[in-house]
Amino acid sequence: MDFEIEIKKELKKILKKGVKLEIPPDSRLGDYSFPCFELAKEFKKDPNKIAKELSEKIINKNFRVENKGPYLNFFIDKEVFALWVIKGILNTKGLTKKKGKIILEHTSVNPNASPHVGRARNSIIGDSIKRILEFNGYKIETHYYVNDVSKQIAILALNFNSKNDFNDLLRIYVEVSKKIEENPELEKKVFELLNKFEKKDKKTVALFRKIVDIAVKGQKKIFSSIGINFDYFDYESDYINSSREVLKQLEKTGKLFKDEEGRMVLDQSGTRLEVKMKSPVLVLTRNDGTGLYPLRDLAYTLYKCKKGKNVIVLGEDQKLYFEQLKQALISLKRSYPEVVHYSFVLLKDVGKMSTRRGEVVLLDEFIGEAVKKAEKEIEKRKTKGDKKKIGIGAIKYAMLRNENNKNIIFDLEQALSFEGNSGPYLQYSYVRAASILKKARKKSNFKIVGLKEKEIELIKKLDEFKVVVEQASSSLNPSLIANYSFQLAQIFNEFYHLCPVIGSAEEGQRLAIVKAFLIVMKSSLWLLGIEVMEEM
Repeated sequence: MDFEIEIKKELKKILKKGVKLEIPPDSRLGDYSFPCFELAKEFKKDPNKIAKELSEKIINKNFRVENKGPYLNFFIDKEVFALWVIKGILNTKGLTKKKGKIILEHTSVNPNASPHVGRARNSIIGDSIKRILEFNGYKIETHYYVNDVSKQIAILALNFNSKNDFNDLLRIYVEVSKKIEENPELEKKVFELLNKFEKKDKKTVALFRKIVDIAVKGQKKIFSSIGINFDYFDYESDYINSSREVLKQLEKTGKLFKDEEGRMVLDQSGTRLEVKMKSPVLVLTRNDGTGLYPLRDLAYTLYKCKKGKNVIVLGEDQKLYFEQLKQALISLKRSYPEVVHYSFVLLKDVGKMSTRRGEVVLLDEFIGEAVKKAEKEIEKRKTKGDKKKIGIGAIKYAMLRNENNKNIIFDLEQALSFEGNSGPYLQYSYVRAASILKKARKKSNFKIVGLKEKEIELIKKLDEFKVVVEQASSSLNPSLIANYSFQLAQIFNEFYHLCPVIGSAEEGQRLAIVKAFLIVMKSSLWLLGIEVMEEM
């Protein structure tokens, strides 16, 4: 049974309408409370008197009720509650309720280099959102938008040859970018290549495709190595034709015009962009008629939104651009994606990263460093564990435990700590619980009797899991899961020290609590994309 629902039913029977319950700030005031202030206006009675009258009408064997001033306080039978929570977790068979389909776009790193650590935050947040939504019953399609018509590819094409591989891309990109800074005339060649590509010049198309294929294959391999995969790779070049149709549709709005430079521009005055821009316009083509990224992005977004609800993960530096895209879609009277913006990752002693200047810490190198440090930590502690799972888990947790809109100053030493708010601490808490079950000689039946305070606290925290997952799903905020996981691990470790399991008089019920903790912690870490181990 769900006690909150049961209490609401009892109140609804009497009041003939639905009610909202509160969680008291102090457990001594009950598990749930119902304030009667609003009823006082409706019934024109003192709220204290209403609370007293209601308390006398409610009789339920699973909870007791008492009034304290204008509040009805509900005290659930702790043993009934504990049995219900534990059995509910141990007997869970997964989701049966199916919800709608969601198109989730994330990562979309420019195919001009190996991804750096800062961009990985997009992927880690996106993958966690996918897991959270799936856990809540949604069918998720993950899409990766490949910017294969970008200026970055044209820059690479100026100095790319058949002997180059994925590891050469960043070096070539940085070298050519510096040459363009020194000699701006070179930029004309970049635009000439883009013009040729859009006009389907066979040699240019083949060169661009070769560079992009190498980049995408290399990026896929890196993301797959940390458990992040995609259902579809959508190529920007596939939307060149449909983007021309978007231009025609925008012409009908009366807001499209050709500016002094001969570019097609969308007038966005009269929208909320006027607060953010002196002259709110969205430039859609160059003066030679070739389309710019926003035009193709509009065509791509229209395609995605036809398939179902659309969610996209973007850096905070894309906030203004996304608002322009959104206003363009509103002009077309079309739906637009729900966006999740994330802030920058600042590495300790490195600061903000720039691909163009080559001032980056590459993700694959960073993972390698994390795995090495995890191995040293394992050796130092004279313990066991999968160094790769620990290293990757540390990176993911450190990226996810902060709110999406907060900058991260990433400290690898702190992230790999086995103590405190870190991925390894959570993984170790799981291993500690698993070792208790291994030591149990036999599976013992259990009944809930004489619960200690720390047992009740742990069971209550386990019961919160489903609510936290729903909140994380509705807000697209994985940090709620991360912070819940840490709190759960803390309470379990306190339980571990205060409540002996093996050989205790309460062995049966405590083994059941430990098993329930294992199930919830494993699910919670899975939602963060973090793997568990049996030894550590």
